Order: sequence, then structure tokens, then C-alpha cells
Amino acid sequence: MVGKKQRDCSTCGDPVGFIDRDLCCLCVRRLKEQAAKATCPSCGRERVLQEDTGRCVLCSRVCEECGRPVRSPQTRLCRDCRRRADRLASQQRCPRCGRAGYLREASGWCGSCSRPRQEKQPPRNCRECGQLRRHAGLGLCSACWQKHTGRPFIRGEHLRDQLPDPPAWLDDFVAHVAARHCVGRACGFVVDLGRLLQDEHSNSPQALIERSRRPGRSMGSFARALEDFFTFRGLALPTDQSERLAAGRRKRRVDAVPEPLRPAVIAFDASRMRAQDRARRAGTRPRSDHTLETALATMRDLALFLMNHRAKTDWALVDVHDAEAFLVTLPKGRKRRLTVLRQFFRFARSQKMVLVDPTRTLTAKESNGFRGRTLTLDQQRELFRRWTTEAQVHPHEALLGMFALLHGASSSDIRLLQIADVNPLAQTVRLGKRPHPVPLDPASWAVLLRCLDHRDGWRTDNPHVMVTKGTKAGRSPASTAYLSHVLDDCGYPPRMIRSTRLVDLVNTMDPKLVAAAFGMTAESTLIYLADHIDDGRLPNP
Repeated sequence: MVGKKQRDCSTCGDPVGFIDRDLCCLCVRRLKEQAAKATCPSCGRERVLQEDTGRCVLCSRVCEECGRPVRSPQTRLCRDCRRRADRLASQQRCPRCGRAGYLREASGWCGSCSRPRQEKQPPRNCRECGQLRRHAGLGLCSACWQKHTGRPFIRGEHLRDQLPDPPAWLDDFVAHVAARHCVGRACGFVVDLGRLLQDEHSNSPQALIERSRRPGRSMGSFARALEDFFTFRGLALPTDQSERLAAGRRKRRVDAVPEPLRPAVIAFDASRMRAQDRARRAGTRPRSDHTLETALATMRDLALFLMNHRAKTDWALVDVHDAEAFLVTLPKGRKRRLTVLRQFFRFARSQKMVLVDPTRTLTAKESNGFRGRTLTLDQQRELFRRWTTEAQVHPHEALLGMFALLHGASSSDIRLLQIADVNPLAQTVRLGKRPHPVPLDPASWAVLLRCLDHRDGWRTDNPHVMVTKGTKAGRSPASTAYLSHVLDDCGYPPRMIRSTRLVDLVNTMDPKLVAAAFGMTAESTLIYLADHIDDGRLPNP
């Protein structure tokens, strides 16, 4: 029995045969199916989700091993996992090595065990040490091959064959590093150079130095070797490594300043750097990096003192009492610190950071006379015997000590002393800025010869007399930090020993003659005459 048409469907327009219904049967079924569907979280389509997985029927069929989708409902693994499982099923345990693999029918072993191995050459007598060992190359055992001096040159020849256009200085560089470094490090340098020459960047000497530098405080031994080689031959300019290190030291001092007081210190440091650059371009005497760093250290200490002890967060609040209290914390450094404070507050007043200079009325309150310590005669005799008779004393200690004790040489004079400054025929040396060569007594000459013998043991081309482990491969002098600890074993600092000699000479001779002989100014020698009265020139009672 066919129902009678009641009305048209509101969606598709087909006849509707039921009373009180606006949709036909097809539209009603479509709405029911749509209500049963939801968005699948895996594929994002509108599908009927499975109750056990929460995904559609296609996304619910996944591989049990890797989780990838599986097409057929009869399989539990995807194609790749089935193939892998089939391969593992066909493998067997090798009776020789015990590992799983495909056994060969001919041998009954796996492929690795079935392949014939290269037989090692029988041991032979090394042509260097004569021991019966296996050879590593050129008829040498491994130990002798590692020490073979021809390894860097062999590596350089291989590098030349690998490069399409090898540079003309390649052989000279190999000879340079082979003469200054051990065999292993020289070969490492040649390998590093090959890595730089084979990339897509420029192979100019300056570019090679810049690309070989390591980030951080040290540029690396390879970069230093390249810099020494290229600068000595005039192929490149020296790097700015010292400037970078100085900038890092200044930055660390500035960063230690509390945040509220830091902008003024940054501006002060920038102005002093501009002044240093102007002085360098003008050919005058610019402030050294050490002077700039010492000033920043003083400003750091002042800022910390104001924050911790005075509770002041603005430079405009600093008064003369704050400056005086800060200077009292270190009485011996009052004059040096007051000089820095005056420079800073003059700069701050010119930049409108402060209205009044709090250091304007402060004074150093100390005389310019010499107030350091000196050695007694017994102490001088003890040191002389130590440096001339005791063989266990390091040659560098004996050289610095004897020259400071007998010739008034400073640490800088010994640090910069070169082989060219030594005259073996006349037995004289040139020290620092002294206008004339300094004649040496037999004891000093023996100490100098001992230091030169110690230098010859380094096998170095460094032109300086005092060569250390860190400077033997280059041409730079020993560091100031090394010189400051050379005399630690004797118990007396170099300045104290040198001051003893200067005090004795100035008080027994004409200070002007001492100044002329030592290359000093007349004012610098007069400070050693403070509070000294010659008893022979006093009037008779």
C-alpha cells in the first residue's frame, strides 16, 4: 500500500508521505548518519569513530610495531615491519661469532665470518729502535713512526696533491710548524690547514687567520701558528686578539657595577677609549689597557661601596664624606684611587650627571718619597749565594734576581731582553731604555749563559732570552703574569730587590748620574733621597 503524498521535503523537494514530517526518508536517514559522525583526530575527516580507539575505522588499523596505518584488516604489521620480521625469521645464530645473520652454505658461518680477512704482516725489526715489532710505515714501529720528524712533510705532500691550486707558501708553513712543535701537533696543524684550504671561503692569509680563530679568551694554538708565520713573512697583519682580551676584561669590570650606577661607568669607559684612540692617532702617549682596567676596577669598587654601605643608587647623591670613607678602606691606594675618582667626577660633571665634584677638596696626604721595603746586607748575600751556587734554582729566577740585585733591572727589562741585545765579546747587554750597554760581572754573565743554555733546550726561534713553554713556538715575550711569579721561591718580589739597588746607588752617587745611566728621569730618582741625610756633610759640632 503506497502512502499518500502529504507535502514536499523542505530540503530536497521530494514528496513526504508521513503526517507531521517535513523531511523525506532519504534526508532523515542522511541526518541520522551525519549525527553519528565526528571529526577523526588522526585524519581530520568526518567519520564514524570506533569506541575502542576513538578514531575512524581506517585510522584504527595501525601497525603493532611502528604505529603506521595498515590498509588490510587481516594484517597486524605494515609493509616495512613485515619485511623486517621476515628477514629476522630467516636469520640464524652464527656458530663462530654468536651473532644473528644469514649463514652461508659453503662455510656454515655468517657473511662477516665467511669473508677472508687480510693477514697482518709479520713483525720485523724496526730500523730506528731495532726492536721486533709490527711496522706502521717506512720500516718503523708505531712508537718510532709517531716521533718521526718527516711525518709533517709527508702530510704536507699529500695535502699538496689534494689541492687543485696549492698556495706557494705551503711548504714553508709545514717547515715552520715542524721546527717549532712536536710531530703530532705539527701534523694536526697541517690537517687543520687542509680543512681551511678545501672549503668554499677565501684562502688569503688574512682570511685563514680569521677563520682559524676560536671563540673565547684564547684564539687557539693553530691560529697563533698561522699568525706567527704570516706576520713574520709580511703576508698578513697581526690580529686584534690583545684588544679583544682587553675589551673582555673591561666588560667584566663594568658588568660588576650595580645596575643603577652602571650607565655612567659605561659612558666614562667609552670616553677614555676615545681619548686613547685619539692619542694613538696623534702619536702621543695613550693610556695603556692596564691603566684603563685599573680605573674601571676602582669605579666598580666605589659603586659597590656606595650600594652596600651608603645605600645610594645615584651618582648625584655622592658627597665628599662618601668619597673620603671609600678612600679610607684602602689607605695605601689612596693616591691612585683619588686620581681615578677625580677623573670620573670631572667627566660626570661635564656630562651633567652630577652638579658638584665631591673630590675637589680631597688631597692625597702623602709625600712623593720612597716608602717601600728594601733588603738587608745579609739578605742580599743570601740571595747572591742562592743564584750563583745552587744548581736547583731555575735559570729564569737566577737571571731576573741577579740583574735586579746587581744592575737594578726591572721585570720589563728582563722580559723584553732579546738575543740581539747580548754582546758575547764585550760581555754586555742592552737593558730597556738605558742609553749605553751594561757591562756584566762574571757572576751575572754566568747566570746569563745558564739561561741561554736553558733556552737552547727549547729548540725555538723566539728572539727573547727568557722563553717559556707557552712562547717557545712563537715570537712574543713571556707574559707579565709569569714574570710576577718567577721569584716566588726566593720569597722576595722583584720590585723590592730592584728598589734596594736603586736606593743604594742614589744615596751613594749623584742622582743625576744614576738617572742618566738607567735611562730614568731626574725626578724619578729623587724620590729615593727622601728623609736621607749624608752624615759626612753635616757641620762639625
